[in-house]
Amino acid sequence: MSLLEIKDLGIVFGGLHAVEGFNLTLEKGELYGLIGPNGAGKTTVFNLLTGVYKPTSGEFYLDGVKMNGKKPVEISKAGIARTFQNIRLFGKLSVLDNVKIGLHNQMKYGTLTGLLRLPKYFSTERRMNEKAIELLSVFELDGDADTLASNLPYGKQRKLEIARAMATAPKLLLLDEPAAGMNPNETNELMQTIRLIRDKFDLTILLIEHDMSLVSGICENITVLNFGTELAKGPTAEVLRDPEVIKAYLGN
Repeated sequence: MSLLEIKDLGIVFGGLHAVEGFNLTLEKGELYGLIGPNGAGKTTVFNLLTGVYKPTSGEFYLDGVKMNGKKPVEISKAGIARTFQNIRLFGKLSVLDNVKIGLHNQMKYGTLTGLLRLPKYFSTERRMNEKAIELLSVFELDGDADTLASNLPYGKQRKLEIARAMATAPKLLLLDEPAAGMNPNETNELMQTIRLIRDKFDLTILLIEHDMSLVSGICENITVLNFGTELAKGPTAEVLRDPEVIKAYLGN
């Protein structure tokens, strides 16, 4: 059974077909790219898959379970996590606390337990700290655990956002332009990090990206969207040579 199966997914905004007839099947462990010009509908697809938008047509399944109509929190608990094109960290919280927020789906204690500081509160907090540090070490951020997230360099903020998403223990990780704003060295380091977490956590990853060096460097297969519909799909090297894909990007 495929991990993710999307069938004719679409959404209409006031008569505008933002995404129409989108189909995709991802196998467990796959690292797949979703590319296209600005406004092609890529982030809209992510919003559909995470419950931010409800599709007006089609359906999608995670591990064989239909996800249509589920709330974002339910989809997160089912195993889909994401990052955002514009970094959305809790800047006034520490690096450690940002990751611990992602762990609350897995490690919980009641309000009364927290208020009264009962034994379960301390044991749960200790486990959360240990798990958060373990995750941060994967991204080489454990040395910054007590730093405010807003004080991290840009590249590290990107890593922290991925670490926080990983804290929810996803089956499918959606990365929305993870290399945006990065220099070539940071992009190369990010490529290595994405491969590492895919292999270490047996993840399936779907990423949106405009940096073709990253796409061609880590994605074996890609889909190209243009005006909300599929323009091309297949092995990355072949698709990037497709004249229609080149035309869509260059506009001539």
